[in-house]
Amino acid sequence: MKICILGSGGWGTALAVLLHHNKHDVTLWEFKKEYAFTLDKHRENFYYLPSIKIPPKIKITNDINEAVKNKDIIVVSTPTQFIRNVLTNFKDYEFKKTSLVSVSKGIENKTLLTVSGIFKDVFKMIEDKKIVVLSGPSHAEEVSKNMPTAVVAASKSLKSAKLVQKVFSNEYLRVYTSNDVPGVELGGALKNVIAIAAGIADGCGFGDNTKAAIMTRGIKEITRLGVALGAKEKTFYGLSGIGDLIVTCMSKLSRNRYVGEQIGKGRKLKNVLHEMKMVAEGVATTESVHELAKIHKVELPIIEQVYKVLFLDKHPHIAAKKLMTRLLKKEH
Repeated sequence: MKICILGSGGWGTALAVLLHHNKHDVTLWEFKKEYAFTLDKHRENFYYLPSIKIPPKIKITNDINEAVKNKDIIVVSTPTQFIRNVLTNFKDYEFKKTSLVSVSKGIENKTLLTVSGIFKDVFKMIEDKKIVVLSGPSHAEEVSKNMPTAVVAASKSLKSAKLVQKVFSNEYLRVYTSNDVPGVELGGALKNVIAIAAGIADGCGFGDNTKAAIMTRGIKEITRLGVALGAKEKTFYGLSGIGDLIVTCMSKLSRNRYVGEQIGKGRKLKNVLHEMKMVAEGVATTESVHELAKIHKVELPIIEQVYKVLFLDKHPHIAAKKLMTRLLKKEH
């Protein structure tokens, strides 16, 4: 199949190599013209995925209209807060024979839309059956090294989900299907906020007990808001929920956990973000979730404290004490 990947970050690059391995015709689009030239010349993503060679048959371009033209699948792999601007470049695209796949994990600020919501807002005529969300515990660094990984493809159309399942699956990436688009999207987005909390605990020098509590109560918060937004509860106990939460809270490769860890050590958010090469989606998503919780009147104690630590300069130890001294209650 002819496949375009929008965004040559670590995940976009890893998926380009994977899809080429699966015998597809792959085009990789890079936003910066100079870096697109560097990628094409050296066939290595020194900035985001070093040491992984990009096969010569993968076309690399900075021309977005050329990239998306006559494609069977367009994969969106850019940070959520930039997706709208990228898609607006071809907002009149007709998706009669093309599927649009999101592999980004976030919630847009101000509009409070998930990525599929952004798709439908930009492409007014696109049908739900043309939209697929691919998510799960999947570090680009590990997928690029052919380490066994399992993810889930969700669409309101089983046919579309199965198409993505078939196209992406191989001996090291196993893809399951789901029809719960909001559940799969929200699991991927919200776990980043909980991962920041887990990182803060690491930075504060707390132990395994603390992280286990954050993860366990965190999935309850994710599920609570997800169900309020129309997702199915059981989805959050699968790969795109608890699976992605585990890897993002525990792994040294997790950008969101790293941000939290640095904050827990006493550093300022702006300084941490300034030095990072990649985007930690959970930071912006924390703002969006804070607003969604108020609108839907959903109680999210951990996420609320993360918001206050990141944006209101609340001391992490005071935030932890606040969580620990809340009104005692039954577990549910």
